[in-house]
Amino acid sequence: MATLPVAQARRDLTTLLDGGLGVRDFSLRAAEVVGRTVSFAGVCVLTLDPATLLPTGEVVVNGLPAPDRARLMEIELLEADVNTFVQLGRRPSPAASLSAATDGDLDRSTRQREVRRPHGWDDELRALLAAGTGTWGALTLQREHGDPWFTPAEVGFVAALSGLLAEGVRRALLAASPAAGGETGLLVVGAGGAVTGADAAAERWLDDLRVPGSDDGALPVAVRAVAGRARSAAGAAGRSAYGRARTRSGRWLSLRASRLDQDDPRVTVVLHPAGPAELAPLVAAAYGLTERERVITRLVAHGHSTERIAAELHLSPYTVQDHLKSIFDKTGASSRGELVARIFLDHYAPRLDDGASAQQ
Repeated sequence: MATLPVAQARRDLTTLLDGGLGVRDFSLRAAEVVGRTVSFAGVCVLTLDPATLLPTGEVVVNGLPAPDRARLMEIELLEADVNTFVQLGRRPSPAASLSAATDGDLDRSTRQREVRRPHGWDDELRALLAAGTGTWGALTLQREHGDPWFTPAEVGFVAALSGLLAEGVRRALLAASPAAGGETGLLVVGAGGAVTGADAAAERWLDDLRVPGSDDGALPVAVRAVAGRARSAAGAAGRSAYGRARTRSGRWLSLRASRLDQDDPRVTVVLHPAGPAELAPLVAAAYGLTERERVITRLVAHGHSTERIAAELHLSPYTVQDHLKSIFDKTGASSRGELVARIFLDHYAPRLDDGASAQQ
């Protein structure tokens, strides 16, 4: 197997990590780094909610039209296919090519037969972007008809970078503070993914979720994902799917979808600003805080001294100080006051205990 310059690519990506880039800018610049070694004709970076693994956003360059991307999401969530992201998550390596997964018969893949091939695409390379803090995204590289298939060395190269790419997406989600406010919206999504009804608030949320340059009628990826998950819930009315997504304006949005009726394929989606209990686990995971660190951060926010925290958790003060140092390193805070502001004010999350003490 040919040796590819993984070390140099790692250095280049590491440089991007500290650039304060948003998701789109990081994705595009990271794709440039990958493209210096592994050529591709199109690229898609999905952001994923690490708690649900549902897509929350997408960055696409030279990709499929919006209706075809909707069909891809439907296949991914509802139908059996080859080399899905769920399947990748169960394998030792986070990356694989379609040509290898199908033993060279690309048309074994439903998405290849129905969607990709008609648009001139051939092999694809997929990778889950997972790190110790969770799975934050997914990468797809596309090659056109007539291009060589992805080699095992190229797949290995992307797999070796997946952790750093995940870290970049995680940091990009923290790059900007969200804006507050927003109404609750309701929309209805038909079986084909078309919006059959929406109130004014839902229309505003949809516009804020759409990526720049996308079709105004295109359903954002986060909405497609929760609607597809709800539709796949064994056809049971009342079964719901939940997801969180960050909008273009920086707001965190909660999406909850459910079937209208057991015999009705339509799905209702409720969209509203994500509350503290919904954001707390995501923010804590994004900063990479351990369960113990979340508890200590909550106690710090309550104004407890090191000695009181140590007594409450049955730890030594030195151990608490070690945890605080780790928390400061992960969040970039330099003091207790800055830590509270960064975690609790910037992200509207006054509790890091998954909402358990929200009523105290």
